[in-house]
Amino acid sequence: MNEPARADAPRVTPEDDDTLPRMPAASTAPAEPDPDASARARALLVPVADQRATTPVPEVAPVLPGMPAAARPRVQAPAGEPADETGPPCPWCEVGNRPDRHFCRRCGMSLAERPGVPEARRPWWRRIRDFGNRPTPWAGDRPRLRRGIGRVFTWIAYGLALGLVVYGAFNVGTAWNAARDHFAKRAQITPDAAVASRSFGGHPPKALFDKVSNSWWGPGVSESAEGEWVEARFMEPTRLLDILITAGISAKPSDLSEAALPHRMDAVITTADGKKTTRHIKLDQMSGPQQRKFRAENVVSVRFVIRSAFNAGADKQVSIAEIEFFTRATTSGT
Repeated sequence: MNEPARADAPRVTPEDDDTLPRMPAASTAPAEPDPDASARARALLVPVADQRATTPVPEVAPVLPGMPAAARPRVQAPAGEPADETGPPCPWCEVGNRPDRHFCRRCGMSLAERPGVPEARRPWWRRIRDFGNRPTPWAGDRPRLRRGIGRVFTWIAYGLALGLVVYGAFNVGTAWNAARDHFAKRAQITPDAAVASRSFGGHPPKALFDKVSNSWWGPGVSESAEGEWVEARFMEPTRLLDILITAGISAKPSDLSEAALPHRMDAVITTADGKKTTRHIKLDQMSGPQQRKFRAENVVSVRFVIRSAFNAGADKQVSIAEIEFFTRATTSGT
């Protein structure tokens, strides 16, 4: 417990207290400036201009919180053009390009329309549509001269095409009948009469058209019987398409060597207007019917003249078992 201080006790000043540190008394005389301290102070200072140069510029501008804004587009300047590439300028950006380029090296546009490049020549089938609609040349322009062998071939091609058109116009009926004959059904037709230069006894010429293959006609002459003939006649003009000829005395293979077989024959066709046409028929050495095309119209008679024969001999005569004629069937709708 502390005792109360006495009134007559000596007063203690802070200077007499040993527990507090003592500071030196400040001198009233001015101090000398330290050159080292000034240098250090100046080194700590940063110039304002240098501080702005070192501060990075943000790529995105600052925005308010909660309000995003799109980044501004950055415009990129065109890159420098190589100095070693020169040529006609691009009609779009005026940049020089080599003559072998097809597209501009800067803007990528087509160089087909650039000045100094001739227009590509189109094929002839595309130029036909422009006949009569060609642009009129400007005053002072010289038209291109058309010379050379290519021009001659062009006119020859045009002439051939025109000839085909004219030929088709005059023969359209023939072409139509040929198409109908090709797709039409066949029907057998029998001649109204039959005659021959000569006949072997019991084998008349009408045996060729009786639709039976075990009967035959023969001239009664040995060897090849060259010049002998047999003729079929029609009362009305007939359109013939095909014929079937069975050589020998029958259609059996076993009877093939019993007689001589016709090899070459001439078919003399007589039409209603009296005109005669000769067709050459060549047969094979075989049994059975042999089909041959026989396109003729307005036929009134057909004469078969023997020219040569197979297996001819002194004891054999040329024999024909059957000749069949076929025309366009009326049930085919044509």
